[in-house]
Amino acid sequence: MKLDKFVTAIVIVVALAYFFPQFGVDPNIPLGTISSIGISLIFFFYGLKLSPEKIKVGLSNWKLHVLVQATTFILFPLILIAVKPLFVGEQGFLLWISFFFLAILPSTVSSSVVMVSMAKGNVPAAIFNASISGLIGIAITPLWMSFFLNSEGSDFDMSAIYLKLLLEILLPICIGLALQRWIGFLAIKYANGLSLFDKSIILLIVYKSFCESFSTNVFSEMSMVQLMLISIGVVVLFIVIYRLIWWISSIMGFSVEDQITATFCGTKKSLVHGTVFSKVLLPASIPAGFVLLPLMLFHAWQILLISMIASKLANRQN
Repeated sequence: MKLDKFVTAIVIVVALAYFFPQFGVDPNIPLGTISSIGISLIFFFYGLKLSPEKIKVGLSNWKLHVLVQATTFILFPLILIAVKPLFVGEQGFLLWISFFFLAILPSTVSSSVVMVSMAKGNVPAAIFNASISGLIGIAITPLWMSFFLNSEGSDFDMSAIYLKLLLEILLPICIGLALQRWIGFLAIKYANGLSLFDKSIILLIVYKSFCESFSTNVFSEMSMVQLMLISIGVVVLFIVIYRLIWWISSIMGFSVEDQITATFCGTKKSLVHGTVFSKVLLPASIPAGFVLLPLMLFHAWQILLISMIASKLANRQN
């Protein structure tokens, strides 16, 4: 197994934030403005790549789509809600909300499709589910978050959140979709460059988030043992979700190809959406760096575990 380059880049950026946090909190360096513009461009290009025709064709396999989206936005959060009583105190709630934030995020796009293709699953269905998941998440993720942040008396303003999502994410997607017919080919032609741009913006947001967390000593009370426990927690969460989806899809009579697509798309969580949403959704009282920690660990583990599973499934079918 090769070490994922993006995961390596995230580790390096977090290390830079630890040693040089002053650049991320300096008001004279407009990292926040740059990242906001970058976010809008990411979703503009996302709109350019969305094909309305492919979305229409993909609607036919509705049972598979319902399972994937229900897993992504209902099963994941319900599991975290079920274990919430285990997290006590202010620090416990902060840790739980970090895992819950991970649980309510949309699925990934590119890695889901690549892994489904590698395992010889239903690639068109993977493209449909991965694409539509991001759109659904714009509405569902803030709604889920509001239930628990409002109950804790946090400064969570739903109207302001949706307005920001509308301007920074939904509007650029709509513009991209409107222009897709004329310049959509550019998004395909320069896909590698756009992927590099996406990752650069995500790394910038991660850097700024961790600079703020390190400068305020958010991680001062976290030990290596706790970090290992968080890592174990994300692996257990992944395995539980994977097994549940495979079992449910088997009961529903799915083909092996559809089972692969359901499990691969249903278990994934998008680091892109997570970093973007953390910037938009989290109130000032909750440190973004701490909240992003389980997501980044989950991202690393999901790539490793799904790659291993995909290789095994591909070999079994040969």
